[in-house]
Amino acid sequence: MDVGFIGVGRMGHVMVRNLLKAGHHVRAWDTSSGALNEIGKHGAQPAASAADAFRGDAVISMLPNDEAMRATFLDGEILAKGGTPIHVNMATASVECADELATVHKTHGVTYISATVFGRPEMAAERNLNILAAGDGAAIGRVQPLFDAMGRKTWRLGAEPRNSNVAKIAGNLMVACMLEAMAEAAALARAYKMAPADVLDIVVGSIFDVPVYRIYAGLISSGKFEPPGFDLRLGLKDAKLALAAGEDANVPLPFASILRDNYLDAIAHGDEKKDWSAMSRVAARRAGLES
Repeated sequence: MDVGFIGVGRMGHVMVRNLLKAGHHVRAWDTSSGALNEIGKHGAQPAASAADAFRGDAVISMLPNDEAMRATFLDGEILAKGGTPIHVNMATASVECADELATVHKTHGVTYISATVFGRPEMAAERNLNILAAGDGAAIGRVQPLFDAMGRKTWRLGAEPRNSNVAKIAGNLMVACMLEAMAEAAALARAYKMAPADVLDIVVGSIFDVPVYRIYAGLISSGKFEPPGFDLRLGLKDAKLALAAGEDANVPLPFASILRDNYLDAIAHGDEKKDWSAMSRVAARRAGLES
């Protein structure tokens, strides 16, 4: 397929490489010339602009936040000029932003699919992403070869694009709660002169033996939070997205409030650019185990 790709950061870069390996032609655009040069080395054609990427059989976007998505798409200029019938947004957006994007795409006659993903960059490199696709079913079928090139399973979540974003926000909340539980367990182990791995390896190996638990148990036990697979500042963003979605639907999310405050604590102590599992240092500090 002839594909445009907007946003070739840490995740987007790996996803584009997998599309290329599967034989798709990719025109890539990013605000970073360095990112474009790097992906060009792997066979992607650098686009002159986001509008230049927005043509072909489909375009995929993987932008970092609501602000970037709104700045790129919400005025409708690219959608009005673009030559692609399908836009697949694979980034995590707020529910509000997801609805805004769906509306502006409909106004300009462009099919909009939201297809957020579960998985870190190392999982993306192994084509081990879970893709949560919501939107027009026939359009999802047309871009399924692209999903197959990037992930191991596509989960269909109905015709409303926002469903993908709700599922991703809820899922990230669950992962963040798991990280906090691991952080507190690791602090408890350390307080009794045990290595965190002595507890986490047993619990993960006997009860929660799945990739996400194994990865984060290893990071928390080792304290190796750089380079990040998922920035701590993005964890704060996701906590805020959960709280906003909950507020709009009158759903109390007390754990999300705790997570938001813990991310702020971590950022105040200089951990913003570390992996979000570095939030475990908050529990350790509160226990007097880190300065």
